[in-house]
Amino acid sequence: MTDRRRTLSRSIASAARTALCTAVGASLIGGCGALPGNAGGSGEPLTVMTWAPENTKATNMPGMPAMAKAYARWVNARGGINGRELRVLTCNEENTPKGAAGCARQAVEADVVAVVGSYSQHGRSYFAPLEAAGIPFIGGFGASAEEFQSTLSYPVNGGQPTLLAGTGHQLGRVCSKVALVRPDTLPGDTLPLLLNAGLKSAQGAEDVPSADIRAADDATDYSDAARRALSAAGTRGGQAAAGGSGKGCVTAALGEHTETFFDSFRRVDEDGSKVKIASVLGSISQGLVNRTGGKNGPFEGAYVTGWYPVASDPLWEPMRQVISKQAFADDRVDPTDVGTQTTWIAYTVFTEIVKSLGDEEVTARRIARALDDTEGVKTGGLTPALRWRYEDMRAVGGFPRIVNGRVTFQQVKGGVLVTQGDGAMDMTRTLESAPTSS
Repeated sequence: MTDRRRTLSRSIASAARTALCTAVGASLIGGCGALPGNAGGSGEPLTVMTWAPENTKATNMPGMPAMAKAYARWVNARGGINGRELRVLTCNEENTPKGAAGCARQAVEADVVAVVGSYSQHGRSYFAPLEAAGIPFIGGFGASAEEFQSTLSYPVNGGQPTLLAGTGHQLGRVCSKVALVRPDTLPGDTLPLLLNAGLKSAQGAEDVPSADIRAADDATDYSDAARRALSAAGTRGGQAAAGGSGKGCVTAALGEHTETFFDSFRRVDEDGSKVKIASVLGSISQGLVNRTGGKNGPFEGAYVTGWYPVASDPLWEPMRQVISKQAFADDRVDPTDVGTQTTWIAYTVFTEIVKSLGDEEVTARRIARALDDTEGVKTGGLTPALRWRYEDMRAVGGFPRIVNGRVTFQQVKGGVLVTQGDGAMDMTRTLESAPTSS
């Protein structure tokens, strides 16, 4: 529907409502404040979409659409956004190019004003339909390179590039040898380059490559990858190799299957080597640490790199309250899950941008223009103020729209993810110096 048709429809509806209220008398005027389906009478409902893979053999993110629904219930209970009802459509992206493209087509057909807080590795499949329709993509998980290339993408974090560079920097300060276990996929091919850039930034060496251990991202057993990683990290048969005592590190970035990998790793490393383990948020979460034994589990002492403050930080309290009130019975919504957290931040950005439009008609293209022009959207301290103007772009090869390069360094201590060292670091300069190909 065009802006002209929307405006005409609203004018006709408004005139009809006024006539009806006049006819039935002053005693009923209080019931004439809004058209059915609208919130507060300030405009048509705002329809958005959130998609993520569910019930697949690889990475699943059911908490993202579930958090989106909870956010909508919370917002609408408070009168909507500028009086407009928020309607959230969800779609199972299925972890396939076909699924991602199908979700994008549904978004276009539904005339959504934005896609918010979604996860997909298949940016090539979904950005073409969105770009053709002028629909902005706000706060994706950062799982595809296209999220940091499309002019209609508005990322709230630095995606996998910042996490891998951050992990490299974190491990470079404590490890002499590092083995990276990562998916044997095209997106996975960039991960060693980013990790090595982080290692170099910490160690100051010209050539400090990690061992690149490729593995399937949907395997049920990773024993072979675990043996290769142990050997590369400086151990033989579970014992520290010469010069590697206590300084070998193994990090894995396999999404949901990181838990499966470290289960295999623990069995292979049955003699208990001194190799340290590490990963990134999204692969290791507080929920996973809790499920696997807490301080007595395999992740005690693990190094973790994330985008946001630790889950126990008071800055997350508003999100926790919303989950408690609107999703308390939905076990898909885990406040410690980075997908849930990213969706909360993405919807915070969307809400603030819509508020900035005031009583203007809200369309996809107007939201995109407002995002392009904003001088900063605040997210309650969970990220730096976010802006996507031309002058805010970065000289990061292949990822120019990384406008938030901040990562947080964490470690599992006593079964709890806690802030390590200074807590946060901007990895933008490290990424700017990283090679784009091996």
